[in-house]
Amino acid sequence: MAKAADIGSKRLISLAPDAWVQWVTQRPEVVAKEILGSEFQWISRETDVLVKAYSASHGDFLILNELQLRYTANMPLRMRAYAALAQERYRLPTYPVLINILPPPSTLTIVNSYEQEFLGLRAIQDYRVINLWEIDAEIVFGQPLPSLLPFVPILRGGGEASVVQRALQVLRADAQLNQLESLLAFFASFVLDTPLVQQIMRWDMAVLRESPWYQEIEQRGIQLGLQQGARRQLIRVLQQRFGEIPHEVEVKLEGESVEQLENLMDSAIAVNSLEEFVSIFSK
Repeated sequence: MAKAADIGSKRLISLAPDAWVQWVTQRPEVVAKEILGSEFQWISRETDVLVKAYSASHGDFLILNELQLRYTANMPLRMRAYAALAQERYRLPTYPVLINILPPPSTLTIVNSYEQEFLGLRAIQDYRVINLWEIDAEIVFGQPLPSLLPFVPILRGGGEASVVQRALQVLRADAQLNQLESLLAFFASFVLDTPLVQQIMRWDMAVLRESPWYQEIEQRGIQLGLQQGARRQLIRVLQQRFGEIPHEVEVKLEGESVEQLENLMDSAIAVNSLEEFVSIFSK
């Protein structure tokens, strides 16, 4: 079974773990000691990368790296859950980081904490959010940050052909990095025309489509497309039946799976009011 959102996160971070942990924590004194397993007793978190890090002022601690192709509404709860699981397993303080690769739909607001209050009790989990489209491409070359080289085309200022060519030259100059060329091409295809990407790479795009990097991300992209299509169809049915839909209902639907959205479609057709639908949806 293919990993839902895994684009080789562990492989990327292992290229230069010290540079990575210093970048995500914004603390130059932090060093990476070990990349740990993220499989827990009940669930396997293959899209997370846990790094055991150390700094003189804080001692040993965990950095939980969650790389997401696109942010979804259920991410705050997931960050809370997996940060707690990691801390319980390894008995170390945990610094959770969410790295969003591509911007989410405009209806979705990215938040950097999970908060819930129930019967007078509060649950709070803060985490750092890094949106790659807000990161200046130049820092990848300046620091350097080889783990971010494949993402250069979608970074701020990285969508120019000359910048993509520069990233490609760095990848091809290092035997450890040239395996990432197809991933660079994939993200370049988001911002440049396919013929131009072909010209820069100097190989046929069929090479990209045959790459395991491409196949993993393409499968994730197809799943996201199906999910967003089902969500739009459900909202359209609700609007046709009950008029304007509250924004908070649309946001809650963002994190639902295709199967869940299809089940909710049946409810949307059967109920007599929006309130009745929301009560079913909230169960």
